[in-house]
Amino acid sequence: MTAPTPELRPVVDRATWQAARDELLVREKAHTRDGDALAAARRRLPMVEFDGSVEVVGPDGPVPFLDLFAGRDELVVYKHMWHDGAPHQGQCEGCTTTAWHLRDTVYPNARGVSVAVVTTGEWPEVAAYADFMGYPRHWYSVRGLDEPIGGEMGYLTSYLRDGERTFLTYATTGRGNEPVSGSFALLDRTPRGRGEAWEDGPGDRHACWYWRTDDGGNPTWGPTSRPVPQWARPGATPVTTLGRRDDRH
Repeated sequence: MTAPTPELRPVVDRATWQAARDELLVREKAHTRDGDALAAARRRLPMVEFDGSVEVVGPDGPVPFLDLFAGRDELVVYKHMWHDGAPHQGQCEGCTTTAWHLRDTVYPNARGVSVAVVTTGEWPEVAAYADFMGYPRHWYSVRGLDEPIGGEMGYLTSYLRDGERTFLTYATTGRGNEPVSGSFALLDRTPRGRGEAWEDGPGDRHACWYWRTDDGGNPTWGPTSRPVPQWARPGATPVTTLGRRDDRH
C-alpha cells in the first residue's frame, strides 16, 4: 500500500481492492432493499382527491388537468419554478437540470405513466422557453391555480386517476427530486463525487456549483452564465445579464 495524497486514495493490489469492494457491496445491497421498502411505503400513502376539470394552459390552449394523463391512469408532474420576464438564461438552474432529464418519457409511458411539466409563468413566455430548450409538448402553465395542481413550485408530484376522478398521491422537493436526474447517481459513483463541501470526501465547493457555466464551460453563477443544458441549444450566445426581476438567487 502506498500513502495517499490529497488527490488520491490508497493504491492497493487488485485482490485488496476486490475485498474492499465486496464489503461495500453488502452495504449497497442493504441500501437497495431499504429503498425498496421505502418505495412500498410511499405507494401506501393516502390520497387527496381534487377537481381534475380545472383548466391549465398548454400548446393547445386551455385544457382540463385531466388531459395531462393522456389517457393513462398515472401521471408524474414536475413543478418548474419561474422568473417572470427573465430571459431564458435567467430561469431556475435547478429546475432546468430536472426538466432536462424529463425530455424523453418513453419508458414511463410504456409503464402507463404520463409525464408533464407545469409552471406559474405566463403561457407565451413558457411556450417560447420550451421551444428554445427543445422540450416536447408536455409543458403547461398553472398560473393562479392552487394546490395540488399549482401552488409552490420546485416539487415532483404524482397523481392517479380513476375514470374522471383525480388524486394527488405523492409530493417531494429539494433532494427528493434527485432521482429524476440520473446524472447525480453517476457523479456519486465517481472518485470525486459532486465536488460539494457537504459530501464526506474531497469536495470543497458550494452545492450544485456546476449547474451554471459561461460560454467557455467554466462553472460560474455570474451574470454571463447559463444553466448548463442551455449551451447545447442553437442560439445560446454569451449574455451580459441574467435578467431576473427578483433577488431570490
